[in-house]
Amino acid sequence: MTHRLRPSQYAILIAIMLTASVGDSCLSRGMAQIGHVDLHHLGLLWRALFNPFVDIGIVLLIGFFACYTTALSWADLTFVMPATAFGYVVLALLARFWMHETLSPARLTGIALIVCAVGFVAGGPSRTETGDPAHPMLDQMDSGAAR
Repeated sequence: MTHRLRPSQYAILIAIMLTASVGDSCLSRGMAQIGHVDLHHLGLLWRALFNPFVDIGIVLLIGFFACYTTALSWADLTFVMPATAFGYVVLALLARFWMHETLSPARLTGIALIVCAVGFVAGGPSRTETGDPAHPMLDQMDSGAAR
């Protein structure tokens, strides 16, 4: 039995990719505005809580966690991980063009290796793509009949 994703499930996978990368970028930009935080300057953490970039980053990363756990409730980790791997590509683009960071060839190679490795792992068998005879309730839950 072949499993087809509903549009809402595609939306969750896209949200995983975007909320993780944009949330991390906002946190990075906000903390760059705050400066170095160490044990002698813990008061800067209070200042960070009122920085709009940090606040947006926190909200987006909470959204990422909600989408990620939702996706893991109906899909294997190896099916969900490619969305986060492509999030690294989006993050690299945001770092380069929005935050004006320099991406060395070593960093670009690392990102490419992560994406390839996750693609390799995701190519294996998955209960998301085919029904799992060991868990007949999964097919019922995926079809919505158990609701």
